[in-house]
Amino acid sequence: MSISANAKIHPSAIIEPGAEIAENVEIGAYCCVGERVIIGRNTKLHSHVVVMEDTILGEEVTVYPFASLGQKPQDLKYNGERSRLEIGNNTVIREYVTANIGTSGGGMLTKIGNNCLIMAYCHIAHDCTIGNNVILVNGVNLAGHVTVGDNAIIGGMSAVKQFIRIGKHAMIGGCSGIDRDVIPYGVVRSDRVTTLKGLNIIGLRRRGFSNEEIKLMQSVYNEIFKTDDMSPLTTDELKELKQKYITDENTTEMIDFLLAHSKNPICTPLPTDKNYSN
Repeated sequence: MSISANAKIHPSAIIEPGAEIAENVEIGAYCCVGERVIIGRNTKLHSHVVVMEDTILGEEVTVYPFASLGQKPQDLKYNGERSRLEIGNNTVIREYVTANIGTSGGGMLTKIGNNCLIMAYCHIAHDCTIGNNVILVNGVNLAGHVTVGDNAIIGGMSAVKQFIRIGKHAMIGGCSGIDRDVIPYGVVRSDRVTTLKGLNIIGLRRRGFSNEEIKLMQSVYNEIFKTDDMSPLTTDELKELKQKYITDENTTEMIDFLLAHSKNPICTPLPTDKNYSN
């Protein structure tokens, strides 16, 4: 074990023999640092951080609580081979981020570059290569062997398929599913049109709605979305429909929702889904 004399390590932290801790490193309460971990100068681990296996953290890295770095990959082909995770200088790892070591099928290395911001709940799988100045917004999931070029930004809750390449300075819109390579400087957004697929029949039955109640709601649903393009009725038509079913609170719940003012568009069925709920 090699620990700099001026490193600040909380008494509750567990540092395995063989870890190398450079000067001015801070390790907070209840952190776990594995036996072959190397931590560079001025790096700070907040409380409850786990850094395992052959992980190298560069200088002035900041890791927030409950991040888990250097664990074994989620790959059934992994056979325990010694591989690495490397994180570059000045990179910030936020809460609940997971980044795994590499495998023999991908060069034995997962690498995150300098000056990156990896926001909360992101996952970086085995053998990924992340360039410098990359931003992964909350909840981004990278499958194995993904390459992300310098200065790229991936929007929140996006998922990237294994072996995909994302070029330098590319921008990926939030909630995207990326299954093709993205050219450098490109802007990409997956088709995120949300379509209505009928009523939640199974959920209604589980919650005790009778068959008669469900049939009535299905009937009103089909009246609301009866146009050829499946757009909802006009305001006046909805008001007339409400009067028709004024004594039934379930159907008026749907109609009142549509009548309420909202700046958001209404989720509608596709024309091919006409009468889906029957």
